[in-house]
Amino acid sequence: MNIEGFSLRIITPERVFYEGPVEMVEFNTTEGEIGVLPGHIPLTVIVKPGILTITEAEGEKKAALHAGFAEILPESITILAEIIEWPEEIDENRAEAALERAKLRIEQKASDTDMARAETALLRAMARIQVMR
Repeated sequence: MNIEGFSLRIITPERVFYEGPVEMVEFNTTEGEIGVLPGHIPLTVIVKPGILTITEAEGEKKAALHAGFAEILPESITILAEIIEWPEEIDENRAEAALERAKLRIEQKASDTDMARAETALLRAMARIQVMR
């Protein structure tokens, strides 16, 4: 095992989003925020919308990670992402509009199913806006 780093691979249905050596990866799961370093115990988690932070030898990169699964092994992480975006790929106006729509749906207090979808939409919109700043 390389104790100075490990590999990260992020795959979406459309592309390989990221592949390379990293020093640390941080993202949200349904159980809370997680930071992964080399040698982490094997774990599979469900991704929750939020900011993904990739720490490379050269510095940090951030992306808006919306949903998926992650397999964590001592020498690697594989994230199967439904949607993930670099800041430059995000349309700020669309993100702001999505945030307002989600807030409105939450205020209207629809059914439980609609409320869960609105909360997820809110988290996704917030992740997009935060990663651009």
